[in-house]
Amino acid sequence: MISRFCKILSACLLLTINTQCNRTDSNTVKDIDGNIYKTTMIANFWWMTENLKSTRFNDGSVIPCIKDQSIWLRLDSSAYCFYQNDENFADTLGFLYNWYAVNSGKLCPNGWRVPTDYEWKELEGSADTKYGIGDSIWNKMGLRGFDAGQRLKSVTGWRKGVTGTDDLAFSALPGGERLSRFYAGSSSGFWWTSTEASTSSAYYRSLVYSFELIARDTHPKRMGFSIRCIKNK
Repeated sequence: MISRFCKILSACLLLTINTQCNRTDSNTVKDIDGNIYKTTMIANFWWMTENLKSTRFNDGSVIPCIKDQSIWLRLDSSAYCFYQNDENFADTLGFLYNWYAVNSGKLCPNGWRVPTDYEWKELEGSADTKYGIGDSIWNKMGLRGFDAGQRLKSVTGWRKGVTGTDDLAFSALPGGERLSRFYAGSSSGFWWTSTEASTSSAYYRSLVYSFELIARDTHPKRMGFSIRCIKNK
């Protein structure tokens, strides 16, 4: 009788442990390099809560790391870099990728993708306390909304004196940008969407240290911006 009870208890404990492990796994995603990212559910999508830092596409092919500024400016193919070409920024801020890497369709882990302009609008509407999903304000360019930017920013990691509230656990950090030079690290964050605006530009989002709003705009595809991925449904 005791032996049977012990077996049942062991089975229950094993089930509990497995359930907990599965729950933990469902809240993270691993890229092809083995980097593990935390995720959060926002607007019916699982979003990464960290910027991507993969050196390879999900098919195993290598993404060129371009440090030389003159080469970066002339690129019309996939590339990534570290902010200020300093690998020490990578762990917290992730990498900066040009839009050609986004357009490959292979940048995010298998089963994940770079969100569209429309999916960013849904994220913004979920975050903002005044303008909800579907509000026409999200179709505008430039800074818009009410407090979505403040609510998406990480509580720490921004320019001194600036803190976000991170109400949705999105934990946005100021990874800066790159084109003719590196710019705005610690004060602004920029993220590509997968939506093309023209043959030479694409849509992106930015958070600026001094604003509670969030900006939507287009920039040349050669820009280096951060990447967040969402899970395919």
